[in-house]
Amino acid sequence: MREFEGDYILADNVWDEIVWVWRRTEAPRGCKVEIVEGLVTVAPLSSVGHKYVAERLQRRLYDVIPEDWGVYQRLPLAVPTRLGLYVPDLAVVPEKPLRAAGERVICASSAALVVEIVCSATANNDRIHKVAGYAQAGVPLYLLIDSLAPDGPTVTLHSEPEGDTYRTLCTAAIGDPIALPAPFKCTLITGEFPES
Repeated sequence: MREFEGDYILADNVWDEIVWVWRRTEAPRGCKVEIVEGLVTVAPLSSVGHKYVAERLQRRLYDVIPEDWGVYQRLPLAVPTRLGLYVPDLAVVPEKPLRAAGERVICASSAALVVEIVCSATANNDRIHKVAGYAQAGVPLYLLIDSLAPDGPTVTLHSEPEGDTYRTLCTAAIGDPIALPAPFKCTLITGEFPES
């Protein structure tokens, strides 16, 4: 890849070109910049309720993960095979992949659990494109918290990735508990999540 005066590049492949654009995309503070299906997207600032749910989950997950794992908000996860670079609300990742000094992204396959909290700006991506991307990357667990679901607010745990889908889904209404399997072995109490 060759960069010319910082304004344009001659890339060896589409992935390098898209990531170059992503790195240079300026967005208002707090907005999320991702690559979804080869398109650089900017999502608006999350609601206060959105941030509350992320914090409650993060606090609960720290009680059950190994000492050398972390729970990270907005950690860029790369899925080059789908031309995707996702910035999930939460990702549970062992420390080792995060020790690469100077890197801006890590492979999504490093994550043990990814959590997306749906908002109107990201609903389609969270429900369709990211499910396929995380499954294809081999992320074992994808938790989708969807207060905007057509049939009512739900929490869906996707597990057992195969190809670009997950073989097992466990869905609960927001307000009902949902169990995370090993290595987490905990039950999330979703009754404290705001429904909008």
